Amino acid sequence: MDALVLDNVAKAFDGVCAVDGLSARVPAGCIYGLLGPNGAGKTTALRMIMDIFRPDKGRIEVLGRGSVREAKDRVGYMPEERGLYPHAKVLEVLVYMGSLKGMAKAQARSRAAEWLERVQLTEWAERKVQDLSRGMQQRLQFVATVLHEPELVILDEPFAGLDPVNQNTVIEFILQLRAEGRTVLLSTHMMEQAELLCDRILLLNEGRKVLDGTLDEVKREEEASAVAVVLEGETDFIAGLPMVSDVTPSGKELHITLVQTGQEQELLKELVGRVRVRSFRVRTPTLREVFVNAVSQQNA
Repeated sequence: MDALVLDNVAKAFDGVCAVDGLSARVPAGCIYGLLGPNGAGKTTALRMIMDIFRPDKGRIEVLGRGSVREAKDRVGYMPEERGLYPHAKVLEVLVYMGSLKGMAKAQARSRAAEWLERVQLTEWAERKVQDLSRGMQQRLQFVATVLHEPELVILDEPFAGLDPVNQNTVIEFILQLRAEGRTVLLSTHMMEQAELLCDRILLLNEGRKVLDGTLDEVKREEEASAVAVVLEGETDFIAGLPMVSDVTPSGKELHITLVQTGQEQELLKELVGRVRVRSFRVRTPTLREVFVNAVSQQNA
């Protein structure tokens, strides 16, 4: 069964289309990445799923129900704008959030205490939320989202503003949710985390679906090719070559994404005579490179 279905969903604000004819199916038990640059329509799509915004057209099905309101106690949502009460105590906030999802206070208190230990916040249980660092508050927000053990967990930019240590902590929690058989809908513009975590991805740009599928399917569908080169000489000209869509330094190498497959020899001919080619190898493009190329083609 699909945990989430979007069928030709659209939303506009003051005549500007934020989401345009979006259709997708999120299989149960997977980590599904909703990816795109800032302003791509990701948060608007999530808010329609959560019934904060009503779509102008289209249909949304959540956990087999016609609306998230019919399945609200089975869904956890962490919005991009963190919404904890700054003057309340940490444990009190969690108990209150659990009660909103139908939990008895004793159960919410017991489970909150377990989670605070897992996220290393036990000693802060009686402190006010505003006393926590940003990383601590992010961990607390995550706990508030999953405290009631939802079947579908929706996370909007969960890595925003986190240092690498706290990012790794959130990654571990997300992987654990999948291991428990839960479905995670992850909205992010951070391609490295998405490539690490996601079983499937949907790539949005300017409100429209660009790519949808597993990582392997997306890379094959994109038909982008990439090479890694080590060069000696001035390399600024490479970004302006017609067959090149992106150039990214990576240590001693340059990772070059091509507009399409079969252009490797064209690139090599352009390089020879202008720089000294120390090494030249075809490589599998990263999700970031696939994304940049796909968005560039759509914008063009």
